[in-house]
Amino acid sequence: MRIGIWLAGARGSVAVTSIVGATAVRAGLADPAGCVTELPPLRDANLPPLGDLVFGGHDITGIPLVKKADSLVTAGVLPGGIAGSLGAELAAVDRDIRPLPSAGSQRETARLITADIVAFRDRHGLDRVVVINVASTEPVADHDPAHAGLAALEAALGETRAVLPPSALLAYAAFRAGCAFVDFTPSTGARLPALEELAAEAGLPHAGRDGKTGETLVKSVLAPMFAMRDLRVRTWAGTNLLGGGDGANLADPAANAAKAGSKQRVLREILGYQPQGSSHIEYVDDLGDFKTAWDLITFTGFLGVGMRMEFSWHGCDSALAAPLVLDLGRLVAVAHAAGRVGPLTELAFFFKDPLGDVPHALADQWALLTRFARELPHV
Repeated sequence: MRIGIWLAGARGSVAVTSIVGATAVRAGLADPAGCVTELPPLRDANLPPLGDLVFGGHDITGIPLVKKADSLVTAGVLPGGIAGSLGAELAAVDRDIRPLPSAGSQRETARLITADIVAFRDRHGLDRVVVINVASTEPVADHDPAHAGLAALEAALGETRAVLPPSALLAYAAFRAGCAFVDFTPSTGARLPALEELAAEAGLPHAGRDGKTGETLVKSVLAPMFAMRDLRVRTWAGTNLLGGGDGANLADPAANAAKAGSKQRVLREILGYQPQGSSHIEYVDDLGDFKTAWDLITFTGFLGVGMRMEFSWHGCDSALAAPLVLDLGRLVAVAHAAGRVGPLTELAFFFKDPLGDVPHALADQWALLTRFARELPHV
């Protein structure tokens, strides 16, 4: 089965790290560290090999992939030896990255996006294409209730005003192209009734949202510990310092609010209540493609004794996110081929704000994921 991965934000750090990583694995220059689909419980799920994935996408910038890879080498995200050996392969992928279309109405814009995806699939003779959103975080969108249904949405898309936020328009175009969709961001994506209706009508799966790569990953491991020990968490407050393009985008208060909201849900879901405190996100340009998080947890134990825990997290967001993007592309492609339709709730392991009524503790999500992989039929 030949699988294509169509990346929205294809020239960004996460996308380029994903492309370089898969290409390096194929060339024998790297091992797939960080890809959970390479672990024994998932390795036998009949997934397409990492090296066989074909990449394309949209972006608003025209910077060549080789140049972007060079900048990631300078930033310490990519090893220079690997990136420097893949110039020809990255140039080939570059030919499948298109400028993001724009037209007079969202209906026409979606038609152009769909046409680019279909042309990519036909050009490479692909069996499936998975569209993955790794573009910048959007502000929280206000949705017009008049467009709750698919028929109303279809009519409204012909208007000159924007009806859907960009991530939802991308999901709409992906479904119209017959492709599964993954939202790796906290943006709206396919999480609208009309788009869920369209996915069901087209017989397509989708997954999301907001990839779980750092502070929230740690929360999903520590919070169950407090719950299982019956220790009351009074406060859980965090400060996240981000550089790079993601940090610059999150300097916008509206985009910042969307991200912070998805980071807090995990505590409420695991503990059964919301402790005092919030996740603060601040842009620090000097950090580049790296991020730092500091968390303070105060809790009450036996006889009301107050205690505290503090932890720091220092990581490279692109290097943490890229293998998960590759995992999701492979898993969703096989789920699509197996006839799965609608939200893939079993993929909650990968997301801060997962779809459906699912557990939020990482161990429980891992159990869901491994069972999902075992039950995928060979296609």
